[in-house]
Amino acid sequence: MNICDDLADSAGAFHNRRTFRTASEAPEMIGKLNHVAIAVPDLDAAARRYRDALGAHVGAPQDEPDHGVTLVFVELPNTKIELLHPLGEGSPIAAFLAKNPSGGIHHVCYEVEDVAAARDRLVADGARVLGDGTPRIGAHGNPVIFLHPKDFDGTLVELEQVPA
Repeated sequence: MNICDDLADSAGAFHNRRTFRTASEAPEMIGKLNHVAIAVPDLDAAARRYRDALGAHVGAPQDEPDHGVTLVFVELPNTKIELLHPLGEGSPIAAFLAKNPSGGIHHVCYEVEDVAAARDRLVADGARVLGDGTPRIGAHGNPVIFLHPKDFDGTLVELEQVPA
């Protein structure tokens, strides 16, 4: 067994069942990077750092009880940073911070035209969608799904449907 076989074995079902296409054969699915989400142990301190030290435009805290987070968007010219802090019992961010007490990148979010079609295509290729696969409304008021990090090089991926 060579290193490529070892990597394929450890990469999960998605990589094992997926048919790799050349760039010219693969239909485009993801659009621009919508945001990078960073879990933080102290939301106020993180917001101040981005505002005061980096001079970024920082929004107001926003509770998202359905997702178990309080978030602050940091607006950048080309994307956003989403600062995440736990909200309520069982918050996935609390679990993340328990493993990473200093915080860290939690997920990346890409825009798609049709989140259900993207989900169906990815599932057909062997990717795993977290939860029951039903899109939920995210912090921007748009449908979102999350893809298993083991299928995307250790990165939790959010797909957000954006209006055309």
